[in-house]
Amino acid sequence: MAEYSPENWIYMQTPSQSGREFLKKVLNALGHEKFTASIIMEYAYLLAGAIIQALAMRLFLVPAQLVSGGISGIGQIVNSFTGWPIGLMVFLGNIPLFLLGWRFLGGPRFALRTALSITVFSFFTDAFMWIIPGEGVTHDLVLNCLYGGVMLGVGLGLVYRGQGTSGGSDILGRILNYRFGISISQSYLMTDTLVVLAGGFAFNWEKALYGLVVIYVSGLAAEMISEGSSVFRTALIISSKPDEVSSKILTDMERGVTILKGTGAYTGADRPVLYVVISRAEVNQVKSLVQEVDPSAFMVISQAHEALGEGFKPLLKR
Repeated sequence: MAEYSPENWIYMQTPSQSGREFLKKVLNALGHEKFTASIIMEYAYLLAGAIIQALAMRLFLVPAQLVSGGISGIGQIVNSFTGWPIGLMVFLGNIPLFLLGWRFLGGPRFALRTALSITVFSFFTDAFMWIIPGEGVTHDLVLNCLYGGVMLGVGLGLVYRGQGTSGGSDILGRILNYRFGISISQSYLMTDTLVVLAGGFAFNWEKALYGLVVIYVSGLAAEMISEGSSVFRTALIISSKPDEVSSKILTDMERGVTILKGTGAYTGADRPVLYVVISRAEVNQVKSLVQEVDPSAFMVISQAHEALGEGFKPLLKR
């Protein structure tokens, strides 16, 4: 039996040869010749993330008039003056940014997943208006700020895990980075701060300040969901007894050690550098082991976002 693919489905279902060829070109442009389990899971993440973002808007941010930046923030401001649906304005406002993103960023994954994320978020932001009470869950501004920011960040993180973007300032930030070399973090700060300032004029400055907290909290939550909590550390160890130190780490901690070639700039002598990845809980243990073998050793411990491979999370293939 032939392997299932969208192209096979089109061939069986589309009677017109020209129609089949057109849809085949569309599918090739979108870059999905096969639907694998990992791709289906990514789309599930993306859809869930967009819906959770819409819930955050309707449960916490819109009732409290907290502007979180981006096109959705602009939609909130315009809605307060005109009553126009926020979701519809988010969808329309993202169209020019989407076209700019297609032009400068390109790529079928960007096109399909960003369009889907924007559409689902816009639809449910307006649909939930008929289900969720307009006053939201609580009138407490702090609770709305914290819970709205966390929920919004969780949604964003899931969209990122689905290899998508949330549109709006996300697209604009990437374009500014691509065209003008402005870092993405600075781009987000510029675009979202302008929207929050506009929210200060539209609502009040207290809510604008809380809006900045929403941006910060949502950023932390998005990073944790998309990249995982930073529970791993890397250690660089320079010792006059590299063999003894590495042997101690291998036997006592059962962690792999990589020996890098190094040269002292002042002495010109060869100085092997030991590189080891450990969990956060093992930091004190590795310090103790190195101190026991070579008290004069030099050590640098830094934070790692993720560790993949033997001894840690498996490095999965699609």
